[in-house]
Amino acid sequence: MSPMSTCQLTTSSPKDRSISLTQLHLSFYTQVDGDMESQNHPPQPMRPLGRPVNYFSRALTAASYPLRGIYYFLRHPAYYPLFISRLLPLSIISLLVYTILFTFAFLPQYAFLAIFHGWGAWINAVVLVLGEGLVIIQGLFEGFFVDECRVDVFDATLLDQGLDSLVAPHRLLFPDAPNSVKKLGKPTTSAVYQPWSLIQIVELIVFLPLNLIPYVGTPAFLIITGARLGTFAHYRWFKLRGLSKKERKAEIRSRMWEYTWFGTIAMLLELVPILSFFFLLTSTTGAALWTAKLEQQARGSATRPTAATAAPTNSQEHGPDEPPPPYVDDPV
Repeated sequence: MSPMSTCQLTTSSPKDRSISLTQLHLSFYTQVDGDMESQNHPPQPMRPLGRPVNYFSRALTAASYPLRGIYYFLRHPAYYPLFISRLLPLSIISLLVYTILFTFAFLPQYAFLAIFHGWGAWINAVVLVLGEGLVIIQGLFEGFFVDECRVDVFDATLLDQGLDSLVAPHRLLFPDAPNSVKKLGKPTTSAVYQPWSLIQIVELIVFLPLNLIPYVGTPAFLIITGARLGTFAHYRWFKLRGLSKKERKAEIRSRMWEYTWFGTIAMLLELVPILSFFFLLTSTTGAALWTAKLEQQARGSATRPTAATAAPTNSQEHGPDEPPPPYVDDPV
């Protein structure tokens, strides 16, 4: 220690030394409190990971609804007559269309794609032929023969989910019927599940060549065309709510990410030969289940404040001087 520092220590007054000790104690307790607080409150998760996880969760949930629709449809035999009466003949027609395409169009396209893709050419060739068949089937049959059946499936699913009030203003209902399908009467307003879209047909044709691109071409085709298909998933729901065209566009924009992945899985299912019409109905069921979930969330958030404010009014129905209401033995 230098003589100068020794001199400064020896010449400092007792008051100065007490102030220094007080500051030392304060710094010590501040550090201890900071350590305890860091132990009691663990660090928050990194925010940069929150957004990707949120997007992944939303996409996974939306993509699951076409698969949920398959399970739900198979668990409800009341829906089977809708498929057998209308779609079974159309499934036979689709079988004939795909048989002709795979007989005469598959091998030439496979030979051409093999030049660029090698061993993986058969995958792209299969998807290419299935897409061509889908264009033919949608353009000739689906929009004219299937839409009414899809409306019935959608509305029946809403009835099963307790949304009678949403369907009742737009079609006759028979409340005494044994199941939701037989409850459905004649529509009183225009009943369209998915309007016939020339743009969708053109996009299917225009984007079919994407399957010529190795590896990424087929997934890109499914996602791009699925994004368009997904925007029609809730068209019937929007009509039941009486939304204008501007309001429908706003709703679609708010869920465009979800509609893309719903439509991608629905498009993949529609490419399955013979079963494509069956999957049309199951995807419609999935869209209705998704609608029911959104309706329940919207109605729950709307009624929650009302329930909270309704409690005081009930307690004031009988004044403090009035006798309580008579007891009623109601086992229900």
